[in-house]
Amino acid sequence: MNTAEAEPSVAAVDNVKLGVIFALATALVGSSAAAAGKLATEQLPIGLIVFIQFGICLLVMLPRLLHKGVRALATQRVGTHLIRGAGGWVSFFAFYHALGHIPLVDANLLRNTAPLFVPLVVWLWAAILIPKNRWLPIVIGFIGVAIILRPQASNGGGFNLAYLSGLASGALLAISMVGTRLLSRTESSFTIMFYYFLLSFVLSVPLAIQQWQPISIESWPSLIYIGLSIFLAMWLYTKAYSHAKPSVVSPISYFSVVFSGLLGWVLWGHIPSPLSFAGIAMVVAAGVCTVYLGNREES
Repeated sequence: MNTAEAEPSVAAVDNVKLGVIFALATALVGSSAAAAGKLATEQLPIGLIVFIQFGICLLVMLPRLLHKGVRALATQRVGTHLIRGAGGWVSFFAFYHALGHIPLVDANLLRNTAPLFVPLVVWLWAAILIPKNRWLPIVIGFIGVAIILRPQASNGGGFNLAYLSGLASGALLAISMVGTRLLSRTESSFTIMFYYFLLSFVLSVPLAIQQWQPISIESWPSLIYIGLSIFLAMWLYTKAYSHAKPSVVSPISYFSVVFSGLLGWVLWGHIPSPLSFAGIAMVVAAGVCTVYLGNREES
């Protein structure tokens, strides 16, 4: 066997390393944005946070739009953009509601259940049956979710519905993920991102007007960071996939749970219980397995 065929080139290895670095950076930026979101929810209503967040994202994209021209926004898949955008928009509301009432690591972990929901969304959206080998990790993942939820239900004072908001954010994020994948077959990443930010901004206007209140100087750093970090995280995510395969990049996204745990401990003193750690391990393992099986079927 030829040695060049048996071993990956140095360039290929370097590309994988870059992909891993970009993926880790995505997880870190996303986790820090979630921490900033939790800080913001302590001071401002969610509708106002989401409005400012997507307004900043649009402003960041405006120079590129002026450079590319309106032709870059041509699309024949308005319906898919609407479903994808609405799913991602509502997902943020559910996520911020969870952030405001439960520990950061729990909210971020529940949002990262999205890969477990993706096969179900594909089945409902595109009528594609879920392969038999995908059911086991899905079941294991939701058992892990139940373990995370159970200590909260028996921790006196009844069940905290914010945990269901966190889980809903994962399900809605799965809709956004599937929609993005469908759109990526015919649309550029710029077009997908712009319509998502625009739709989310427009939908946020009525709620922002209803919930409007003066914004203190202390709140603006968190709000600006949230908006910029969402755009930055998407850029880093795209760069990660341009250097490494999805089977390498996707599982690294679960490092955001680790980063969130550290930030939650440092900023709020939140430490998960041993039972919660077991649930987190099951959800992460199931999510990684689901992503791996999905990528193997598409390769």
